Amino acid sequence: MTIETPRLILRPFQESDAGYLLEYLGVPQVNCFVSMRLHSPEEARTAARKRSGDPEYYFAIALKDSGKVIGEIFAHPEAGEEHAAPDAPLDTFSPCWMLNGKYRKQGYGYEAAHAFIDYLFREKGARRIYAYTDDYNLPSRHLCEKLGMRQEGFFIEFFSFVKNPDGTPHYENTYQYAILKREWH
Repeated sequence: MTIETPRLILRPFQESDAGYLLEYLGVPQVNCFVSMRLHSPEEARTAARKRSGDPEYYFAIALKDSGKVIGEIFAHPEAGEEHAAPDAPLDTFSPCWMLNGKYRKQGYGYEAAHAFIDYLFREKGARRIYAYTDDYNLPSRHLCEKLGMRQEGFFIEFFSFVKNPDGTPHYENTYQYAILKREWH
């Protein structure tokens, strides 16, 4: 499965994308991606292989003109509430996107996220799409707003991804944004 935009191709990962993964996950840009950090080419190859096993919901974001992978976007269907009934529809998605820092502020994030969200609504039966973003991650917050998502919540000290210098958890303040299928376009 591939999704094309004017400048990008969203496509399944390939093992040959390992070098690109290492380029943007060698030093993650925001704390929520620290657990995904890659330390070596071997780790990057393993990560690329793992990502390639999910061609419907996990996409490399590649430049159409060169094929260079500049990021990734993914989401999986969920019931939307961990205590939902066992037969609850899996019609809620929480996409995660990240771009190589060298390619920020050029509209690629919007182009990829817009195409991916449209794909989830049109092809994968999404009813509701929501995203979390750290309060200091202004580009991601702006992207959510540009996509037409509304701010639904602000959680104080919601998650901890890293530790403070004294070894205690560093809790992040987090925004939640969402959009419904009936609100899309």
